[in-house]
Order: sequence, then C-alpha cells, then structure tokens
Amino acid sequence: MNALPRPTELLAFFADTSFLNTNSAPYIELLADQYDTDPSTLPEEWRHALGHLATRPPPAALAATMVSHTAPAADPLSLRDTVRARALVNAYRTRGHFHARLDPLGLTTGQDRQELDHQGHGFTDADLDRTIFVGGVFGQERMTLRALQDALRERYCGTIGYETMHIADPAQRQWLQARIEGGAPLGTLGADEKRQVLRMLVEVKGYERYLDKKFVGTTRFGLDGAEATIPALEAIIQRAAQHGVTDVVLGMPHRGRLNVLSQVLRKPHRAIFHEFKGGSFIPDEVEGSGDVKYHLGASADREFDGRAVHLSLTANPSHLEIVDPVVLGKARAKQDFSGDVIDRSSVLPLLIHGDAAFAGQGVVAESLALSGLKGYRTGGSVHFIVNNQIGFTADPAYSRSSPYPSDLAKMVDAPIFHVNGDDPEAVIAVSRLALEYRQVFGKPVVIDMFCFRFYGHNEGDEPAFTQPLMYKAIRQHPSTLEVYAERLQAEGLVTPDELEAMKVAWVAYLDTEFDASVSYRPHKADWLDGRWEGLSALRNDEGSETGMDPVALSALGDALTTLPEGFRAHPTVQRFLDTRKKALAEGAGIDWSTAEALALGSLVGEGMRIRMTGQDTERGTFSQRHAVLIDQETGMRHVPMAGIATGRASFEVVNSLLSEEAVLAFEYGYTLAEPHALVLWEAQFGDFANGAQVVFDQFLSSGERKWLRMSGLVCLLPHGLDGQGPEHSSARLERFLQSSAEDNWQIANCTTPANYFHILRRQVRRDFRKPLILMTPKSLLRHRRAKSTFEELGPGTSFQPVLRDDAEMPGRTTVALLPDGDINRVILCSGKVYYDLLDEREKLGRNDVYLLRLEELYPFPEDEVRQVMARFPAAEWMWVQEESKNMGAWSYIAPLLLETQQAIGAGAGLRYVGRAASASPAVGLPTQHKAQLARFLAEAFAADVTE
Repeated sequence: MNALPRPTELLAFFADTSFLNTNSAPYIELLADQYDTDPSTLPEEWRHALGHLATRPPPAALAATMVSHTAPAADPLSLRDTVRARALVNAYRTRGHFHARLDPLGLTTGQDRQELDHQGHGFTDADLDRTIFVGGVFGQERMTLRALQDALRERYCGTIGYETMHIADPAQRQWLQARIEGGAPLGTLGADEKRQVLRMLVEVKGYERYLDKKFVGTTRFGLDGAEATIPALEAIIQRAAQHGVTDVVLGMPHRGRLNVLSQVLRKPHRAIFHEFKGGSFIPDEVEGSGDVKYHLGASADREFDGRAVHLSLTANPSHLEIVDPVVLGKARAKQDFSGDVIDRSSVLPLLIHGDAAFAGQGVVAESLALSGLKGYRTGGSVHFIVNNQIGFTADPAYSRSSPYPSDLAKMVDAPIFHVNGDDPEAVIAVSRLALEYRQVFGKPVVIDMFCFRFYGHNEGDEPAFTQPLMYKAIRQHPSTLEVYAERLQAEGLVTPDELEAMKVAWVAYLDTEFDASVSYRPHKADWLDGRWEGLSALRNDEGSETGMDPVALSALGDALTTLPEGFRAHPTVQRFLDTRKKALAEGAGIDWSTAEALALGSLVGEGMRIRMTGQDTERGTFSQRHAVLIDQETGMRHVPMAGIATGRASFEVVNSLLSEEAVLAFEYGYTLAEPHALVLWEAQFGDFANGAQVVFDQFLSSGERKWLRMSGLVCLLPHGLDGQGPEHSSARLERFLQSSAEDNWQIANCTTPANYFHILRRQVRRDFRKPLILMTPKSLLRHRRAKSTFEELGPGTSFQPVLRDDAEMPGRTTVALLPDGDINRVILCSGKVYYDLLDEREKLGRNDVYLLRLEELYPFPEDEVRQVMARFPAAEWMWVQEESKNMGAWSYIAPLLLETQQAIGAGAGLRYVGRAASASPAVGLPTQHKAQLARFLAEAFAADVTE
C-alpha cells in the first residue's frame, strides 16, 4: 500500500471542511496509521477519503486536490509552501477573531498569537518575501508570504472578528469569505457617509448628555458607551430597504431604548420629555395603567432612498429577552398576511440584546431553535448584541461559560461578527453584511458589538463597588464620538469648528423640543389602526350568536371525515373517523374533538385564518384531534381542514418544539399583528403553562392596560384531577383568576362540546379582542355524558356562561327535580366535577339538590347567576370543586357569590366542599384520589354539612 499523505497534506485536502484545523493534525495522523494497519476499523467516510488519497502518487499528482485552484507543476518545496499557506489562511479564518482588536477599553487581551504567526506553520522569516501559490485567496493566485500575512491580519484581526467556520453549509462559508476577503476591506465609507455618521454620533451622545443634565439622577438606561448602536440600526434598516424589506419589527431591552425611539423611530423628543416630566403616553380619552418610558413601544414609517419601510418597536417588560419570540411571531404574521410565505424576506425581525442576557436567558436559545422549524420560520432574524462586557454588576466570568455571549447562536450555524464599538465604520460594515446574509440565506445572523457601559446598571448606580478597574478605565476613555471625530479631523473631513457647530445646533433643537414638551399632549392612540381598524376597544355582545345551520354542519362533517381515494389511515384513526361520521350523520353524540373540528372548520370555511400550535397538537396529546392524518404506507400527510379553506383563509396546525415560553410568546406576537385570525396555543398538559408564566403575567394579562395592545390569543390548558398524580392535573386556574381585573381577559372551564364550539367561534366573531384562557378536559374528551347535539349548535344558539342543571333537559338524567321552592341546596361548580356530582346525585336519587355550572369564570357572569339563583330563595348555597381549597376557583368565586347573595336577598350562607388545602395539586396514588373524591361527594350531598 502506498504511504499516505501526512497530516498537513490531509488538512489541505480537507480545506473546505470547517471542523478541521491545524489542531486536528494528531487525530488525522492517527487515522492514517490506523488505515495503513486495518482500514475496516474506520468509519466509511474516512475509509473513502483516505483510500482516495492513497491511490494518488504523492506529491505532485496530489497537489491538485490540496488547493481550491489547480496549481501549476511545481517542485516539492513549492507544494509544501502552498499547503502551509493554506493552513495559515484557515488558522486566520478559524481563530483570527480571538486576536482582533475588539475591546475599546483594552481590558481583554488576545490569545497567544503563535497560532497565527508564519513560524507556527513551518515558515521562517527568510520565507516572508518568497512568492507562494495561494490559489485564489484575496483574489490572488500568488502572493508573497508577507503580503498574505498582512492581508489576513487586516481582514481578520482588525476591529472586526469573524466567526464563520462553524457553519456547515460550504456555500454560506464561501459567500462570506468572498465578502470578507474580496475587494476593499469592509468598513470603507465615502466622505459624505463619514460626515453623516459623525452627525449621528453627535445627536446620540448629545441626547444622552441633555437628558442627564435636564433630569439629573433619573433612570433612563442610556446608550453612553454604546453610541454606535444607532448608526448600526440605521445601516441595517437602510440596507434592508434596498433589499426590498417593507417592514422591520424591532425588539430590545431597556438600554438605549429612548435613543432608539427618538433617533430611529422618530418619536418626537417633546413627547419623551413630556413623559420624563410625569406625563403619560396614553391619550386622555383612553384608559390604561401605562408603563415606564423604557418599556414602551412605537411605530413609524421611514423612507430610505425612496423606499418606504414601516418600523415597529415592540413593548416589553423587564424580563429582557422574552420580547424576542414576540417579535418573531409578529414578523411571521405580517409575512403571512402579505403573502410572503416562501422566502419570508419582506419583513425583518431585528433584535437588540444585552450581552449577559443573550448568554443567560434561555428564551434566546428557544427563539433561535424556532428559526428553522415549520410554522415558525421568519426568513432569518438579525441579532445585535450591545456587549457592555458586564451584566448588572457581574463580569463575564459569572455570566457565561463560553468566550463570547454570542456563542449560543452557533447552535443554528449563525455567522457571528464581533466588532469594536469605537469604530463606527466597522460597525456599519458588519451591519450591512449581516442584513445581506439574512436576505440571501434566510437564516439568523449575529453582530456582537464590544463596547462599555459608562454608568452602572442605571444612572444612579455606583459601578465601582464591584468593578473598580473597569470603571477606572472607562472614566479615562474618550467617547466614541471623540474617537471618531479625531479620526475624521486627521483625515481632513471635518474641522473642530464644524464639530462644535454640530453640537450647538443639536442642543438648540433639543431646547426647542424641551420647551414644547410643556404643552405637549398625546392626541392619538394607534392601537386600532391598520389591521385593527374596525375593531372596538369596548366589550359588547355583538357577534356572540354563533350557531350554524344543521345542513351546513352536516356538509362540513362530510368534508372532515372523507379521505382521499386510496388513502390508508391507521385502523384506529379510521375507527375514529367512522365514529365521528356516524355522530355527524345523526346530529347527536358530538364529542369534544368533533365540536372543535366543526368550530375551526366553519371559521375556515367563512374565510378565517386559523393557526393552532403546541406540543403534539396535530394528533392531540390524548389522541383526540387527528387534525393531520398520515398514510400508513406512503407517509403522505392529509389535512382535512385545509380543503375547506376559501379565499385567503388557511388552516395551519403545527407541532411545536418542546418549549412553552418561546412558543406561547411567538403566538402572542402573532396575534398582535393579525387580529383577524384565530390563533390557539395548546399546552400538552395544563401545568406546562408554568414554563411560560412570564408570558401570561407580563403580556397576556396586562399588555392591553400597560401598552394599549390587544390580543385574541386562545390558550388551551388541559385541566382536571383524574387520579394520575400531582403532575398534569392542574393548569393552576387560581393563578389566572388572581390576575383577572379591568376586563383584561376571559377564563372559561367548559363542560359541553357545544359550549366549546360556541366559545371558539365567538372569539373572532365579536368586534373586540381579549385573550381566552380555556381549561380544557382530559377525561371529558370521551365522557359518555359530555356530548352535544346539532340542536345545541344550531341557529339562535350561542355560548352560555352559566349552564343549568341537566335535569331540566329532557332525557338527560334519571332524576326529576322538585319544584324550585322545594330545592334545599344549590351546588355551584365549574368543570369536570359537575359530572361527578351528577352521577352521585343519580346514585343517591336526590331530587332536592340543584346543580349549576359556571362555564365562564371571568368576567363573572353576575346577571346569569342572579337569574338562576333567584329561583331558589330559601336554598343553601354550596361551592364544590375538585381542586384543593387553596387552589381552583374558590378564593376568587366566594366573595362574588356572597355579593350576589346579598344583592338578591336569597340563600342561606355559602359553604365550601372539596379537598382540603394542600401543597401539591393532587395526590400521587389512584386509591387516595378515589377516596378523596368519594369523601367530598358524600359531603356535598350530606343532610347536614359543617365546616
């Protein structure tokens, strides 16, 4: 067997393989020795590669495979130089960023440069002026070693550091290399552009100083030390406009928000000054609780080179990166509405991050994980990290376990551009490159701008408590404006007098705006503009009648249960369809999933867009939905609902990744941009909502009051104690009820398929939008009593917030109730426990106990409850729930029922019956569960009930 090439030659042969570099040499040599001994012990790909090389007589004939361009015939010395030069190039491409001049403060030092020096690759100083064949690097066939090394240092170790070699796709790597190494160095601007950048820095820095002077000690989370952020965002948006982007959806943390609002979104400075003085951003005629200045969003239309771009900055809470998936969802909705569903290039998600938050907040990883998934793609997002090199008070050693905060983005092969924030031209260059990459490849890209934070966490914080050395360096460091102004003065592009004139003019303008803020009043709320036009800010019952003609329901049922010819469904699924078809043909026995299918299918048929996501949502956690059918022979997918769509309607059901926080926030963001779609998120089990609690607390429950932003999102949370242990029993109903106020959302716990059908249709037929939190069932999905008829779905029917006793419906129970005046007890309840009570009453034959269900818990249906309860003036009132006393609805419902009693002057007290208070939502053993159930059911029907 011919001797194999040694490691350096193998590395050259695999020059386009990103995972190999000079450090791989010992491993490759081991593989080569192993191949010489026994090729069968190697993986197939290495046997193929090494065998391919082994058939070539080294070295001359092998040279063509060792470089990207075919080298002319050469002696062994030239071939050796070429191989070494290629290894040197790869070293710079792979490791050059570690040696770039990134830190404006100079506190971080690069690693040992030996890995990038020519001596480390087998060259000597005597070789520096020898011409070497480099095969197309920097557009050259041949270069001297000195020229090659100088060019590599300039491109890879200047104020920009590139991380691209981790990208698996060679086309993407080569595209980036061509732009990094080809033509003039990135960051070359014309004279007019440079003066424009200087003017931006004057305004950014001047605005921060003006605020600091006018509002001493007031928290503003300024951009001091990171002023190049604004030129970067302007560059991204301008280049986006040139590439056909019509909408940019921004999300960002507190830091720099006021400057972004004013300089990028052109929010009037007088409006911001008005808010600093205690004024509200909410017009007088609009109710709302408001929020602090650095949480607020805004929107604006800008024009760049004659191209209009709509900008919207999404409001967000202090939970930092939680806004990321909200922005992605908004962008996805805008793309869907505009019809940009292939490239998804017309709407750009642009996200600004802090360094510690990007590395530390798990929702960033979840958001990146969404980027390539069906149902969540947005054509790539541009991420801009304002790398202050500190998080709150902690340095990076306490904030992350990797060299850079951006390392997380490598999980999706995103290119990462590190850049020194004191070089605005370099910042602009990588910003433009990032946007172009996104437009070409439709994938995320990250800019990591090294800068610093002039003040502490806020303007009143003392950072030297914990970072004395860093802040000693910061106090001695000139601002980005000063650094860049000195650079342009040296280039002869601006004089000190011109610079001073810029500053004076800017302060004069701010003085004018400051004076105008005294009389400024917000005159218009934009929350019902655009796609929201025609919707109301007030709740009303118009559109609440949601019944359908039985003939239409029957036709819809046929479409939902008819398979394509030759389609081979799973036998169990086929039985499921046959059962559904039979129920629809009879117009009776409509179960939960069939009612859902009819509701969604009817809306799709009426031209509505439906989007339903969640873990295993296509099939349903409990195999109850089967919205997507799979041919058992071919794997072909069939979506019955899709064939019903008319006009611009669509039905999109998506199995999400195993995440709650990012996915729910994504769907919330979708509803912010598209009110005319029914968007549903389903938790696999209700308690999984715990993982997304911040979305419920900070967005869904309070977003309308804080930011004047409505949402019609539906959350389906499987809930109910079925003896399966503490996990997956409770959706924590009590938490949602505790947050209910000011008409902020709706909370329901339906017990009939008909009511489920109506509440889904009602959600988008009314002319206002509120989030809907639905406690959905598990055991009721197939419960013998939880069935409905076409009559309950028919014309004139609607959602019933209160459902009366089934004993008042012919044929529903075996108990005939006594006249109203003889009813001794009214049991009020909600959810699945109703059927437990119904079965127990039949078993006992009790005809003096009335069962009343509250289907909608918030808003509390006071009028409906009064109407029913007034029928039983002498009856005892009892609230029964299956959840523990400190959970469920009891704490919320008790004062409301007592107020109702007092209002109608009826009832003999209010008693609680159910499980005792507990730390865990449910017991762990089925036997314990059954014993508890039997105990409180017996108590509910006992002749005498005591506390």
